[in-house]
Amino acid sequence: MILKLQILAQVALWGLLAGSGLLIGAVVAVTLYGRFSHRIIAATMGFGGGVLIAVLSIQLMDSAYDDGGPIAATTGFLLGATAFSTINWRLAKNGARHRNRCGECVEQPSEAEHKGSGLAIAVGAVLDGIPESLVIGLSLLAGENIGLGLVAGFFLSNVPQGLSSASGMKKAGRSSKYIFSLWTGILLISGMAAAAGYLLLGTANPAIPATILAFAAGGVLAMLAESMIPEAFADAQPFTGLITVVGFLVAFLIIRLPV
Repeated sequence: MILKLQILAQVALWGLLAGSGLLIGAVVAVTLYGRFSHRIIAATMGFGGGVLIAVLSIQLMDSAYDDGGPIAATTGFLLGATAFSTINWRLAKNGARHRNRCGECVEQPSEAEHKGSGLAIAVGAVLDGIPESLVIGLSLLAGENIGLGLVAGFFLSNVPQGLSSASGMKKAGRSSKYIFSLWTGILLISGMAAAAGYLLLGTANPAIPATILAFAAGGVLAMLAESMIPEAFADAQPFTGLITVVGFLVAFLIIRLPV
């Protein structure tokens, strides 16, 4: 029992570490508000997108395929993407469509412009982070160690998300207290979700965690396509494609480093 609690605490801490990139990005955005141009934020989002692509393709889907086979991996992947896109579509109708935009190209709505948009943005931010946290919890099943590349990849991709989203929130007139409370809450939820992923599926058939791992991967990729890429490539910033490739390469090298 004590050992299990220790493992849960460890998983939660890894989830907090990966999710802390969101809070760090938000703190930087609020502290240095007005000093980051769209070009800089788009470049960081492109880098983060490249990181996520590497984590998804090299680590997550590989593991899901190896552990559960092609059917489990394919089913989970498509269901995850469908679930994210469906929920994201509903949130978009309530004002959360541009929650990860910095505000220079497309502004987030203020509460006065769209009542309830603040709550929708908060729920959307949780939606963006939950799949990553579940992945971290699942990676410790069957006695496996947390991969440095996995945690580092999620951390690196979360920083630009927090930076861009918090910049957009600030421009939409939301207070620093609201922004910090939101990202602190999401950070705590990330830790709990990571522990839940381990706790709830620790004794499940191997195909089930593999399916859920693919489900989370599909959700992350859908988030990347609908949330990060639009900001990264808005106005076709020069060399954003190259920056995305560099992000992929950095994550690839971290994942492949011997532990």
